[in-house]
Amino acid sequence: MADINIRIVGQAGRLTLTRPEALNALTHEMCHAIMATLDDWAENDQVRLVVIDAEGDKAFCAGGDLHELYETGRAENYVYGRQFWTDEYRLNARIAEYPKPFVALMQGYTLGGGVGLSCHGSQRIVCETSQISMPECGIGLVPDVGGSLLLARAPGRLGEFLGTTATRMGPDDAIYAGFADTFIPQVAWPDLISELEQSGSTKVIEQMAAPPPEGTLSARQSEIDAVFGGADLRAILNAMDYAPSAFNADTRARMARNSPLAMACTIEMIHRLRGGRTTIRDALELEYRFTYRAMEQGDFLEGVRAAVIDKDRAPAWQHTLEAPPMPAVTQMLMPLGRDKLRFETQEETT
Repeated sequence: MADINIRIVGQAGRLTLTRPEALNALTHEMCHAIMATLDDWAENDQVRLVVIDAEGDKAFCAGGDLHELYETGRAENYVYGRQFWTDEYRLNARIAEYPKPFVALMQGYTLGGGVGLSCHGSQRIVCETSQISMPECGIGLVPDVGGSLLLARAPGRLGEFLGTTATRMGPDDAIYAGFADTFIPQVAWPDLISELEQSGSTKVIEQMAAPPPEGTLSARQSEIDAVFGGADLRAILNAMDYAPSAFNADTRARMARNSPLAMACTIEMIHRLRGGRTTIRDALELEYRFTYRAMEQGDFLEGVRAAVIDKDRAPAWQHTLEAPPMPAVTQMLMPLGRDKLRFETQEETT
């Protein structure tokens, strides 16, 4: 298809996103194409590993394509969005559970849906320009595409910080937070890909790994933990108010731009997923409870309007930081019963 170049080169299945003019934003059709291809390659002995990359210098993938979601939601057609998220989440699970090495090369922006395409892979490679983030709260969503699980597994309370502030991680911070594994300078990527194609082995990744430029998150860990250790959004905001600092003031300013409902749900989701034996499917099923309701009951349509459609950056959220919506959190994350996310398609169950 026009938006993605799918081929087999040597012993590697190659997926290259080819929408650089749209920052390689993920469409519904791209989800279907990648899923079908991964299913085929799982049974193809010629393909020993998969490599996903993207054209352009600005972005690996800056998220999902929001325009169709917005237009259908405004028309009160909630079925389209729910099906898009269902198919996208099935793809995220497929990548996380893939039986062959899945190598992702993430240059530039890797945001939201781009994280779901790459950060669940078995080998996740970043370079000098990598900027990884979960910015969903800014459009009235929660960190999804399995991102909630990555946040729950991040050191200390880093997950709550990253999920509610949309802080972008450079290569060192992405590795520290568990969103990436290896730094390899981008100039070396053509040789890396060529060796992966020829050998069908990921040993070259370790051989080419280099120290990343120093990040900032590890040095901030104790400061982040002190503030984001609260039980809910209100407790976290109170901790900032009681311990004024330049860092806390900047953090609160970042959070003030985002949907209070989405942030409150993000914190609750991370708490539920932290520890134990939670899996990618547990996280996606929990995320889907929110996204299923996001258009009809949440702030999603208003968030997309303000950020993408009208671009006035002045969303009218349903709630305020002064009165975090705890009862609404319970409602947004209630089980969906027969509408719950299922990972088998209708064809697979008949």
